[in-house]
Amino acid sequence: MKTNFISGNNIQLLRNGAEYFPALEHAINAAKSSIYLQTYLFADDVNGKRIAQTLKNAALRGITVNLLLDGFGCKKLSKKFLLDLELSSVRVLFYRQKISPWSFKKSRLRRLHRKVAVVDGVIAFVGGINIIDDYLQNHNESKPPRIDYAVKIEGALLPEILASCEKLWKHMAWKRPDWRAQSTSFNAPIRTVNNGIKAAFVLRDNIQHRRDIERAYLSAIHHAKSEIIIANAYFVPGRNFRKALIDAVERGVKVTLLLQGRKEHFLMFAAHVFYSDFLKHGIDIFEYHISYMHSKVAVIDRLWTTVGSSNIDPFSFLLAREANIIVLDKTFAETLRVDILASLNHGARAVKPKVWQHGNRLKRAVAWVVYGAVRLFLGVIGMSNDR
Repeated sequence: MKTNFISGNNIQLLRNGAEYFPALEHAINAAKSSIYLQTYLFADDVNGKRIAQTLKNAALRGITVNLLLDGFGCKKLSKKFLLDLELSSVRVLFYRQKISPWSFKKSRLRRLHRKVAVVDGVIAFVGGINIIDDYLQNHNESKPPRIDYAVKIEGALLPEILASCEKLWKHMAWKRPDWRAQSTSFNAPIRTVNNGIKAAFVLRDNIQHRRDIERAYLSAIHHAKSEIIIANAYFVPGRNFRKALIDAVERGVKVTLLLQGRKEHFLMFAAHVFYSDFLKHGIDIFEYHISYMHSKVAVIDRLWTTVGSSNIDPFSFLLAREANIIVLDKTFAETLRVDILASLNHGARAVKPKVWQHGNRLKRAVAWVVYGAVRLFLGVIGMSNDR
């Protein structure tokens, strides 16, 4: 399936919660009709309370606020927190609230991992930033915040983003007919930007868009001529993705990977399985250490960029609902590229081929155990990452 790029957009890169939350809050405060917010995590912390209060204020002044939360990511939210939202007329729904921790039910493992907000159908936010404190893992604000990105979008792409939010909301609200009715009554004109940025809204779901994000990545990698930079927190690519990167190097493309150095979850250890092969073929690998990295971004040939929620791992590519924005614009690409390289140069360590090959035996052993467990798990639920 070919990526559907649409011209006439204004797209702004937002770095971390420090830029994202004020922009989101401002848009919500200015809402005239409707708000859709869909997220994996919504924490009861400083930022969570801040955005929750903004949503409640909007609902109390008559704005239709539709909040869709993932059942697993938000399983720790207190009843009081949720009740406060509902008493303020915020419509709250959960995506797959039933969790299956002790069984291999594929349907229970399909999560809402996308982070999308649409205000009045004229402003949208898409990215990897959850409603959560940037310093949650650090507990130390003297260290840099977790790295993450989102984009603010205005222009011709908005009807497509809004339609996806409305479709998913109506699907989840099947028990509430009064919530299923289209709520975007504010018919503001779409702010199409003359000579604006060309971009695409790319989804991953379990029906019509099973491989759209993966295929977009692979197409861009196959056509790369000079440079590929990928910054991704959970990097466990399948065979086709790995081969595409190696093929790119062999035709003269410089490939750089910025990966997470601090391991939050066991899945991250599986990435080490591919280090030896990547390094042998000339792929540069850097691990970010001074803080946590939650990035899901890439820049190819200083033109093609993506910002979104999708990791390059089997859970994002095979199970979760994800949403990415793909941008074709040199100025935007350079902005993101410079930011990634700044993190690489000031917070990351290069993985040296000889050091990796002759040391790190424990890391490599653990990686194979974890990777084997992931392969076994995927096999049990009837899925494969080896493609």
